[in-house]
Amino acid sequence: MGAVPGLADTAGPLGDHNGTEPHAVLKAPIPFFGGKSRLAPLVWPRFGDVASYVEPFAGSLAVLLARPHAPQLETVNDRDCYLANFWRALQTCPDLVAYHADWPCNETDLHARHAWLCEQHQFRDRMLEDPEYFDAKIAGWWVWGISQWIGGGWCERPEWRGRAGAYRAPRGIHRDAVARTPADLCRYFGALAGRLRHVRVCCGDWARVCKPSPMTKPGVTGVFLDPPYAGDRYVVYGQDSMFLSHEVREWAIHNGDDPQFRIALCGQQGEHEMPASWTCVRWKRNGGYSNGAARSRAQADRERERCWFSPHCLNV
Repeated sequence: MGAVPGLADTAGPLGDHNGTEPHAVLKAPIPFFGGKSRLAPLVWPRFGDVASYVEPFAGSLAVLLARPHAPQLETVNDRDCYLANFWRALQTCPDLVAYHADWPCNETDLHARHAWLCEQHQFRDRMLEDPEYFDAKIAGWWVWGISQWIGGGWCERPEWRGRAGAYRAPRGIHRDAVARTPADLCRYFGALAGRLRHVRVCCGDWARVCKPSPMTKPGVTGVFLDPPYAGDRYVVYGQDSMFLSHEVREWAIHNGDDPQFRIALCGQQGEHEMPASWTCVRWKRNGGYSNGAARSRAQADRERERCWFSPHCLNV
């Protein structure tokens, strides 16, 4: 069958704290603004091999996919129906998702599919009401488009127009390392499906998966909190809220002293006033695709990335 495209080739030997076999680190298939792939190697040493892992703002799942331990109970959630649908569909029928995602980059098709996807109102309702529902065609078209769309608004409103990234390096599923051939894409999606086989994918408000008693019933629980940043000048999240970041911070502080929780809260410098018992770590995210003044602002924001770890995280 050959090597699986999308496997991280610079992760080094990864294993859990119990001496079991290392687990492959998969690269996320989605070019997500604000993705946390660079932060993941700082998170897992502080979480350790937790019995339960919860990610209320799923995004590209870069942190979950970088887990070096054998998966245990894992729950992810996102209010973006298209995003949650992609992960659900990938779990069950990766080959069918790959079939619909395997299409050349084409700006005319990009805008046509964007308009069609925006009009799938019944799909959104079913995603929120049925925890097992998914649509493989929507999943394939969505990941095909987001991997070449530049700017905000993908699948939000049909009148929005982004730019197709025809003049920069391919990203997402269009990377050469992932989709040299249709068979490569199928193998990559199959590897992702295997990793996500037992992950619970929820679609709704973040608080639904953050009820302390059920969360910690299996044992020590790692919670990775990556809400939309307060005051972020970029409209990049389909379900954004200027107040959400503050609500998430209050939840983190309220539960941070519980020894059953190991919590990581993402934000920017000065965004969160955390107790002295929390540890603040500085890191730098990947750069964006903007130009001129916007690019300068984005570069400055990269330097402001912070992650706060709760008192019962492991010492590193």
